[in-house]
Amino acid sequence: MSQPVTCQPVSKISPVTLSSEGSWSTGRYDCFSDCPMCCVGLCCPLILSCYVSRKHGEHFFLGMVPGGMTALRTHMRLSYGIPGTVCSDALSMCLCGWCELCRMAREVHTRSPG
Repeated sequence: MSQPVTCQPVSKISPVTLSSEGSWSTGRYDCFSDCPMCCVGLCCPLILSCYVSRKHGEHFFLGMVPGGMTALRTHMRLSYGIPGTVCSDALSMCLCGWCELCRMAREVHTRSPG
């Protein structure tokens, strides 16, 4: 016979998820909220994409792989509890990749420890 459940299982929540508000901390076009970061993104987006990948805990090379930033945006969105779909991530990166890259850099800079 089975025994009654006396304690429900509890999921372990990462500190990143605890700080999540369920949305991006800045808008897509809020480049003036962090001008130096966006200037790096404008002058050398490859360096910024490697920075974002590394700061989010992935290998820096992910920023150089075709489709890597879409995958990273999806992973970041899921990690922070931000609603959306893989399709919207892909469209965002294709239609306004530079703006999304800068937003991802601001997000990971804001939410990452140290």
